[in-house]
Parts: sequence; C-alpha cells; structure tokens
Amino acid sequence: MQEYIQKRVLDICAYILETRATVRQAAQVFQVSKSTVHKDMTERLPSLNKKLAQEVRAILEQNKAERHLRGGEATRKKYRET
Repeated sequence: MQEYIQKRVLDICAYILETRATVRQAAQVFQVSKSTVHKDMTERLPSLNKKLAQEVRAILEQNKAERHLRGGEATRKKYRET
C-alpha cells in the first residue's frame, strides 16, 4: 500500500473515532468519495491496525443502525422549513 494511502486511512480513522462521524461526513471533510472511505475503513485499515479497525467498525455499525432515524429527521426538517 502506498504511503499517502496509509496516511489517509489513518487520518480518516482518527477523525471517525474522534467525532463519531458517518462515512458521508468523513468523505466530505477529506474530499474523497464515500466509497473510498468505506473501502479504507473496511479493507485497508484492518491490514494496518486491527484494534483501530474494530473500534471504527463499531461506530460505523452504530451509524448504520441509526440512519433511518436521521433520514426521517431530515425529511421532517425539510418540510418544516417550507
């Protein structure tokens, strides 16, 4: 794995652990696609650091479990404003 990719993976990992961010939020901050963030966290990070990968996986699973609630809230907010 190239050095700049390793740095990106670890930077994104640190950001997600620090802020409990979603894949989309991390992608926006680091200006990469959400597919890149997902691949970095699920495939590349475990080869670099298994412990961090488990911690990030737990956060991503929690975000996935809560996404239907966020979507409903976004829709509610959208129609309240108009």
